[in-house]
Amino acid sequence: MAFQSGEEHTQDDLFKIVLIGDSAVGKSNLLARFARDEFYPNSKSTIGVEFQTQKMEINGKEVKAQIWDTAGQERFRVVTSAQIWEVWWG
Repeated sequence: MAFQSGEEHTQDDLFKIVLIGDSAVGKSNLLARFARDEFYPNSKSTIGVEFQTQKMEINGKEVKAQIWDTAGQERFRVVTSAQIWEVWWG
């Protein structure tokens, strides 16, 4: 088996997940709990889009999840859609 540095090794699978929903339903806290095992009872509203990545090993494969947290307010809907489109398909 050859040695690979962290820079050369890539994950076996990449999943891009987008959290969407109404404002103040807990999308940001769901992401914080999953990615950092944290919870913020008085968290502020998300503006635009934020994301976290999480690497895990499943059945011997390294899997990377790229999880996007979107703003739930209607006034940010256009910004959110444009940012996600640019990152994924731009």
